[in-house]
Amino acid sequence: MFAEWPCPLPGGDTKDEMARVFDEQRKHRLLVIPPLFDEHNKMRRQLIEIMRRLHLSGIDSVMPDLPGCNESRERLSAQSLESWRAALKAAATHFKPTRFLSVRAGALLVPVGLPGWDYAPATGRQVLRGMVRARMIASKEGGREEASDDLMAQGRSTGLILAGWDLGATMFRQLETAEPAESPTRGTIDQAMVGGKPLWLRAEPDEDPEQADAIAAIIAVAIDSAGGTE
Repeated sequence: MFAEWPCPLPGGDTKDEMARVFDEQRKHRLLVIPPLFDEHNKMRRQLIEIMRRLHLSGIDSVMPDLPGCNESRERLSAQSLESWRAALKAAATHFKPTRFLSVRAGALLVPVGLPGWDYAPATGRQVLRGMVRARMIASKEGGREEASDDLMAQGRSTGLILAGWDLGATMFRQLETAEPAESPTRGTIDQAMVGGKPLWLRAEPDEDPEQADAIAAIIAVAIDSAGGTE
């Protein structure tokens, strides 16, 4: 099911964005914060499968679209980590989640004070490095040579298109130094706990039922241990 939610705009107004939801107004609700950029494309089907399993375990969930991504009509090049954090803060206010699940660099956007889990958290620099490397490989295959230092300098000054994603300079600079916040209410789910190979490393979007089962079970058991899923 899909729902709309009021996302803040820079001038103080709001504009509706979409969210994928499994919502029966139950006691526990998970805010799902997907990985960023191409890793989001590769993981989205898997995240919906995790949400579906949690739904069967009696846990609601919501995965909001970030401005500039998926169904959003906002320009990606105008976004920053701060605008995305503000968006998720507004989504949390609207949907009232009790916990979160972030994936990879989604861990950079977790609303302050919300408990939950970071699955294989990544820094902004790791995300940029992978995307810049992919651009260099594509350029070389097309007969052009591009240097990493030159691309990084361009990204900082004017922004850069990486793997089809139009990153503005502000977003680029913020990603260079962004790291997940530390909090005693945030746990980590690493790949060894899930098993198998990470889906974000595959060439195409995919899903893995066993990995989805494992992640959903980790969350459902932890929530049940903390007070039930009624």
